[in-house]
Amino acid sequence: MSTYGQLITDAVRELSSLEYSDAALESKELLGLVLGMDCRSAEFDEKLWQEADDDSEQRFFDLCQRRLHGEPLQYIIGEWDFYGKTFKVGKGVLIPRQDTELLIDIVLEQYKNPDRLSVIDLCAGSGCIGLTIEQRLSGVSLAMVEKYTDAIEYLFDNRLRFGSSARIVKGDVNDETLPKQFRKADLIVCNPPYLTAKDMKELQTEVGAEPVEALYGGEDGLDFYRSIIRIWKDVLNVGGAMLFEIGSTQGKEVSDMLIQHGFKDVRVRRDLSGNDRAVIGFKK
Repeated sequence: MSTYGQLITDAVRELSSLEYSDAALESKELLGLVLGMDCRSAEFDEKLWQEADDDSEQRFFDLCQRRLHGEPLQYIIGEWDFYGKTFKVGKGVLIPRQDTELLIDIVLEQYKNPDRLSVIDLCAGSGCIGLTIEQRLSGVSLAMVEKYTDAIEYLFDNRLRFGSSARIVKGDVNDETLPKQFRKADLIVCNPPYLTAKDMKELQTEVGAEPVEALYGGEDGLDFYRSIIRIWKDVLNVGGAMLFEIGSTQGKEVSDMLIQHGFKDVRVRRDLSGNDRAVIGFKK
């Protein structure tokens, strides 16, 4: 019989063959899922010395096989952390990423203890951006827009998880009639699809398992920015902000679009790796 620790050792050896994988961390996360334990706990560490039962060993093997076939760890686990909160995720919704947390930092810097703040989260996906803003600031009135049915299911689940009263709208952000359903907002935030055609051809296996609709932004990756800025700018109050996540080479193009549509104080912000990652501008 193998101990749980030996199962981890064997899994690390197998998962190390994956590109962009932290095999040790992923092995512990998967075993923690099987055992129903936090893999960062002292209780889990003690468990590693015990003999593994046959059922747990088989379930762990099956999960490792799913991972080896390219299914993202986050989908297998069914949830992932974002800005200190845990969101339900799975097939059909974009996985929350640390780079996106920069958008929350920017919002918290810009709006400190507002009495009221009307926020629209476009291309909301799991809701990690909008719901985190609502959780972190008081007086937030939140609406979230998502087109795809699979993603909307996670959006509703996460709204319930956080006890949110946010309005969820199923719709295409590129539909020119959709903004008419909304009252004026103080902030529009969006992590749109922004990968280029070239990017899509070079995707690592795990990212390729995420919905194409949440990744591909047209030949040059800028289709959604062009459309959203033009269609949604009139929903903003004077002085209201439009905040986007961007690809690392898209800062100038997205900034220029905002300026051309009359936005002021347009700024590009960098992520922890020093790459351009967000653009914010304010309506005149």
